[in-house]
Order: sequence, then C-alpha cells, then structure tokens
Amino acid sequence: MKRKIHMELLIIAALAIVLTLLFALFVFYGLFQEQIIGDLREDAIAFRSMNVFADPEDLDIGSYQMEEGGLRITLVDAEGDVIFDSDANEAAMESHEDRPEVQAAFETGEGHDTRKSETLDQNSFYYAVLLDNGLVLRVAREADSIFAVTKNMLVTVAGVFVLLFIFTVVLSNYFTKSLVQPIEELAENLGDPGTKVVYKELAPFVAKIRQQHEDILKNAKMRQEFTANVSHELKTPLTAISGYAELIEHGMAGKENTERFAGEIHKNASRLLILINDIIQLSQLDGGKTDVEYTDLDLYKLAGECISMLKMNAQKQNVTMKLCGRSSMVFADKQLMEELLFNLCDNAIRYNNRGGSVTVTVDKNREGNTFLSVKDTGIGISPEHQDRIFERFYRVDKSRSKATGGTGLGLAIVKHIVAQHEASISLESEPKKGTEIVVVFSGRLKEREQQKRLEQQSAEQTKQKNTGD
Repeated sequence: MKRKIHMELLIIAALAIVLTLLFALFVFYGLFQEQIIGDLREDAIAFRSMNVFADPEDLDIGSYQMEEGGLRITLVDAEGDVIFDSDANEAAMESHEDRPEVQAAFETGEGHDTRKSETLDQNSFYYAVLLDNGLVLRVAREADSIFAVTKNMLVTVAGVFVLLFIFTVVLSNYFTKSLVQPIEELAENLGDPGTKVVYKELAPFVAKIRQQHEDILKNAKMRQEFTANVSHELKTPLTAISGYAELIEHGMAGKENTERFAGEIHKNASRLLILINDIIQLSQLDGGKTDVEYTDLDLYKLAGECISMLKMNAQKQNVTMKLCGRSSMVFADKQLMEELLFNLCDNAIRYNNRGGSVTVTVDKNREGNTFLSVKDTGIGISPEHQDRIFERFYRVDKSRSKATGGTGLGLAIVKHIVAQHEASISLESEPKKGTEIVVVFSGRLKEREQQKRLEQQSAEQTKQKNTGD
C-alpha cells in the first residue's frame, strides 16, 4: 500500500511538473510576442511622428540599411507595391497588397501579423501604420520561435525538472509515511477499543472490522466450546458401549447380564446416532442451508402428523398432546418444518411432568401472519436460564436431559431453522408451571424468493436472447 501510494504521488507530481513547465513556457512566449509587437508599434509610430518618410523620392536608402537581425523597414504604396525596403531590393519584391498587416493598416490605420519560417527556428513579426501621405510604413523583426526557445532552454528546463522531482520524492516519502502510519498503528491495535481513529472517513470501516473481529473471536470461542462439548457428548456413550462390549467379550457378563448389557449398548448406540444426526443437521444450518425447497405448506397438517409420530413417546411419559387452531399456510421447506415441529414437541414431552400435557396451536395472529405455539405444563425454566436455552448443549436440567436421551442441540437447531425462514421466536416460561414457545412466520421470505426467481427468469431470458442473436 505504501509503495503504491508513493509511486502514484510521484507519477502525479512528475505530470504536474511537466505540465506546469510547458504552461509556463507558452505563457512566457506569449508575453515575449506581445513585447516584440509592442516595441515594433512604438518604432512605427515614432517614425510616423517624425515625418521621416513624408517624401519617398528624397529618401536616402543607404542611411536606413539595418544590421542583420535588426529592424527592417518597408514602404508600401496604395497599390501594394513596395517602394522601399531596408533589407532587400524593392524592385524585385512581389506585391504586398495581400499581407494581413498591410491590409489592416489601409483599413484601420494599424495592423500587425506574425509569420513562421519554414525552419521553425525563427518567427517574423510585422507592424504596419498608415502614413499621412497614403503610404504604409511597415517595421519588422525576426525572433526565435517557441521551438527554438524550447531548444535553448532545454538544459535549464531539465535541470529545474530534476530539482523539483527530487524535492517531490522527498516530500512524497514523508507524506506517504505520515499518511500510512496511523493506519498501520490502527491495524496493529485493531482489537483495542481505545485506539483512536485518526481519519474520520475510516471510522465506519474500522467499526465494521472491529465488529467482524469480535464476531470471529466469538465464533472461534463457540466452536472451541462446541468441539469440547461434542467430544464430551460422544465420549460418554462410546465409553459405555466399549465397557459393556469388553465385559461381554471376556465372558465377565454372565448369561444373566448379557441381555442387560446388550440393551445398554443398544441404548447408547441409539443415543450416539441421534447426537451425530443433530450435529450434522446443525452444521448444515450453521452456514445457511442451500438445498432447500421453499413451497406453500399447511403447518396445521404438519403439526398433526408430528403429534401422531410422537404419540407413543408421549404415552411413555404419561403426557397428553392436543392440536388446536386451523389450517394455516407457511412458505417454508417441508423437511425443516418437520424438524422444527419434532424438536419443539419432543422437548415439551421430555421436560414435562408425568400426567402433564402439550398443546400445539397453529393459527393466524392479528397481523395475518401464521404462528406456531407449543405449550407444555412441565418443569419450566427459571429467568436466569431463559436467554441461554437456544445455545448448543445447554441444558437446564442436565440429569433429566441425559436420562431421557436429550442431546442439548434441539433448540439450537430450532433457532437456526427460524433464522433460515426469516421468522421470529419467543419464549414464556415459569418454573414448575410450564413453558410456551411461539414461532411467527412473516411474508418477507416469500417476497424475497419470488423476487429472486423473477430476476433469475429475467437473466435466463436475456441469456437466451443474446445466444439467439
């Protein structure tokens, strides 16, 4: 970054110096031309005032012969013929009636012109005035052209350029360091909230980076905790399976205990499979599941199917289940909705009291949005635990959860499914009185997906049209 800024500053400076020198050269040469024309005008007016050329016949040509490169004097009559020239034989000269300065002098009394030579090294400057006797007096002088001036000043210009460029290199290096240094210091201390942002334009960027930095650290901590929890959760059933299998392998179980040990192995293996499935499901949802098929579903019908599937589990816990509400449509993925209903209802059964009940309600709220409510009469959740129950492996009652086969991932999966469908989830609970979890589905997801499909269709049509053309 520092190198790039330094090089760009040097390139800009070099261009600025070159353009400035060229501009100054043209300006100075313009002033130089104005000065020559002004001097010629003063000479011509002085000659006219002195009446030197009042009678051309009495003119002593030899007395007006100028040194080479000096002032040139020419007299032109009304027909454009040259009757006197201090540098050439007027008899051999062509008519001057088409000369711009001569024409202007006859018309307005004064005129001037500049003509370039074929060699590009000299320019001829002319100034003409109308005399009282009807003749035109023209004075002329040759001077270096802009190309000759440039050639003569090339060494000086190059020297000035080199000096300015060296000065620019020093300044560019200084300003680049002073510009980048606060950014480098900020980068080294990005995690320190007390680090001051020198440039106010960077404040939103720094705030975003710091937020992302904090999120990365938070996610890293969560993943570390998740890995530790997974290792612990997997280790427990695997240890039990390995222990019971080893007893059976060495004949230490005895015929009477073999069946019981086999049952324990089966129970722990089933728990292990459930845990692995939940971990896979959670990892898929973590990054935003992509293989989803959103469609209009009757959530009331899905809830009824879920209750039928969990009916046997509820009977084992002596828990009754009831479905209330009416047919209500949601725009969702069927597999994820089934997972959502299963986890909410399974938790309601698992953490319920014997003889308790679970009420599942599907209906429309006042805003016309479909909502799902799962309410139980179980052990409830104390206020200090309510903010954390959607965390992975967090259990309010660890002994009950493990006794009933809970993995501690059910509500974490629910939270991700809710986020995937741009819905909202809320919880109301009171210890020993029960818990109610409500999920509200808005229409934002359907609108977004419809817009996305329209854009895809439009892109495909454009592609087909371009292919056809």
